[in-house]
This record gives sequence, structure tokens and C-alpha cells, in this order.
Amino acid sequence: MTMNSPQSLLELYGLATSPNYNKGHDNKVWTAELMREVGLKCIGLNGVPRTINSLGAFYNGLPQDVQTELQKRKPRRNLTPQTLPTTLTRGNTLWESIYHPFSSKLTSKLAQSHPDLPVFIIEAEYGALFSDPPNPNPSVPNIGRVLMSLLAVAVLRAQTGVGPQVVSHMFGLRKAFEDGTAAAEESVEGGEWLAGDEGGMWMLGVVDGIVGAIGEGRGTSFAPGGEKAKL
Repeated sequence: MTMNSPQSLLELYGLATSPNYNKGHDNKVWTAELMREVGLKCIGLNGVPRTINSLGAFYNGLPQDVQTELQKRKPRRNLTPQTLPTTLTRGNTLWESIYHPFSSKLTSKLAQSHPDLPVFIIEAEYGALFSDPPNPNPSVPNIGRVLMSLLAVAVLRAQTGVGPQVVSHMFGLRKAFEDGTAAAEESVEGGEWLAGDEGGMWMLGVVDGIVGAIGEGRGTSFAPGGEKAKL
């Protein structure tokens, strides 16, 4: 999604649902749900336009029976007087989990740039977007704490130019295993290894390789300034 390559999403979907790689969930709908949930969370890292473009093309490229099932899903992130308190709590909890013991210092630093900057990040992004809302339907996958950090590292690495944020989320991934949040959710295969030095370097190398392949050696396309928009 960071590379603005919807076709690559469909290729990944085909790989993830192939017999050779589909280990835990023999369900094409479940995989599509997981991938589009990842795409939604990318709004807080890549911005709205790329998520709109990528998820739209992704949906249109899915098999008709999968599309039909996805159309049955209801929104989970409506903000109401009843859901707002838990959303704010989730945001602050995730923020603390990733940035402790520097969370307060970081909040103050962000507020110097704009007083509403940390408010928006913690409440709207970490609360309403990055954290998973209540999920009464077990057939709808959650991203979880570990995958959220892995997602953030991958997206930010693919962007380039945001090294401090990449480092922050790599440390945030480690903290998921240190503070017990990783143990409280479904295990992510290889997650703890990826949180270590060797796994972290491997992950960055894989992201760089994907960027190189999709970008055909030209690097990231996060802000390419290429083709004119078709209005």
C-alpha cells in the first residue's frame, strides 16, 4: 500500500490463500478481512488517499463470492457516547505500551508542534484506528498489538525519510513481548524473533527488497510526483 501498488495486494492475497501457504485459516474471506483491516490502519501511516485507492482496487479484484461476504460486514468504529470512553482508553493504553517510559515526554514534545497533535494521534489514531475495537464476531480477524507494530515498521521503512519513527516502532514491538501484551493475544508466528536484533534486521531487509522489486529499482513511490491525476 505504501508503494501504491494495488495489483501487488492481489498477488499477495493469491499467495496467502494458496494451498502452500494457507496454514491456519482455510478461508479466503478471512484473509481478505485481515488484509483490508491492515489497509484501514495504514491511513494513520500513509494517509487516506492510498488506502482508498488500494482497498478499492483490492475489493474489485477479489472473487465474487468473497465480495458478497465482505458486503455483509458492519462498521465497528462508530463513535457514540457509549463507545467513546473505551476508545479513548484503548488509545492511551496502546500509546503507553509502545512508548513507555518516554510516553509523557513524547506527548509534551508533540504538543510543542501543535497542542492538538498528540490529542489527534492518541485519541483518533491509536484509539479509533490502530487499536482493535470490540469484536463480537470471531470470524472477523483482529490485527492485535504485535502485528500493529510489525505493520508500522514495514510501512514507515517503505516510505523512507522517517527513521526515528521506524526505530520507535521497532522498540515498540519489543515492548509488546516485555510488558505481556503479546501473550494476551493470539500468537504471531516468528513475532518474538522479529522483535530481536537479528529478526529486526531481517525484516528491514525484506521490506527493502519488496520496495526494490515493486519500484523496479527506483526506490519508494511514496511521493513520486509521477503521472498526472485523472480528474
